[in-house]
Amino acid sequence: QLQLVESGGGLVQPGGSLRLSCAVSEFTFDDGALGWFRQVPGQEREGVSCIGSRNGSPYYSDSVRGRFTISRDNVKNTLSLQMNNLKPEDTAVYYCVLSSNHDAEEACSMGPIEVDYWGQGTQVTVSS
Repeated sequence: QLQLVESGGGLVQPGGSLRLSCAVSEFTFDDGALGWFRQVPGQEREGVSCIGSRNGSPYYSDSVRGRFTISRDNVKNTLSLQMNNLKPEDTAVYYCVLSSNHDAEEACSMGPIEVDYWGQGTQVTVSS
């Protein structure tokens, strides 16, 4: 059974950096788009960044573009999110996700309905 296991969350000061990683099991990397969603208590999960399995640009939400970088390693079956210049509003639970939609922008921007698999989530807290 496919599993997504996140790691790398934690507490960081504003302006700092964190790197999230996701190990993907039982998955063929041509199966769809991988990405990261996040959720703040009381709000819906939102797509942060996604990357497709085929040629194409990664997608970033407006709130993180220029600060976050997504990457995938098709040999190691891993997904990463490098988060720089973190802000308090980035505080959330971050989820690694897989969508059968190969289009990165659609997989991320159309909401949780496009997600087929979720990881357990990892907490990121940005605070001084």
